[in-house]
Amino acid sequence: QVQLVESGGGLVQAGGSLRLSCAASGRTFSRYTMGWFRQAPGKEREFVAGITWSAGSTRYYADSVKGRSTISRDNAKNMGYLQMNRLKPEDTAVYYCAASPYSSVSSSQTNYDYWGQGTQVTVSS
Repeated sequence: QVQLVESGGGLVQAGGSLRLSCAASGRTFSRYTMGWFRQAPGKEREFVAGITWSAGSTRYYADSVKGRSTISRDNAKNMGYLQMNRLKPEDTAVYYCAASPYSSVSSSQTNYDYWGQGTQVTVSS
């Protein structure tokens, strides 16, 4: 089992920045690919970004956040992060971190076995 707890969400004006954190406990987090997903009101949950577990981590981003966001992880601290800049109102959603046992990043939710409870991000215009 891997337990994930997100933090760092909040209310921010458009153009601002937030850094989301994901604290992991339980099984060796460093062996899991990590992903961030989000779910806006009335919409399905969607992939935001993902990072592999290896030392030379590979990162993938959804087109909607590419160039504005950076995913990272600190395996020694069992932490994952999502830095989001130039935030837009359409970024408003609950953001979830998730852990996948697969070695490559997938945008499919079904590939992720463990999920956090989510953190709310609200971007005002």
